[in-house]
Amino acid sequence: MKNIADITLKELAAKVGDRLLSCNEALVTAESCTGGWVSMLVTSIAGSSAWFDRGFVTYSNEAKQEMLAVDKLVIEIHGAVSEEVARHMVQGAVEHSQAQAGLSVTGIAGPAGGTVEKPVGTVCFGWLVDGQCETETCYFSGDREQIREQSVRHVLTGMLARLERENDRG
Repeated sequence: MKNIADITLKELAAKVGDRLLSCNEALVTAESCTGGWVSMLVTSIAGSSAWFDRGFVTYSNEAKQEMLAVDKLVIEIHGAVSEEVARHMVQGAVEHSQAQAGLSVTGIAGPAGGTVEKPVGTVCFGWLVDGQCETETCYFSGDREQIREQSVRHVLTGMLARLERENDRG
């Protein structure tokens, strides 16, 4: 069996799909810096309509507010790239869909936009599985494309781990 780090992104997305099918659940995505890359991977898998409900690409702060009901004050206080916003994004995505499981990504892929507090490569993630919401911040290196690819791999790996944990409990 391949190590999770050695499988392709499409294989990783398929593993998430298999796990969702076994749990009889559907997925929703809320993406900012990845621009729909996770949704693209998921929908490239034949049969994904059985376990993928929809994806939100909410690149602007206004889109996060309008489509996912992220409170403007949360963005103003914490910044669009924050675990708080990632939490609100994934919660809003699940609430505005038919899915039971959700993931979110918001970050600074560069090459500009970073600050001392939040340098380029800062990416915040949210996962909602089995009613439990978890968030995490990671710091990736590389160019824009590399940071985005690492973000996609991380959010899918995180979703798979959480679905496996849910399945073990259930």
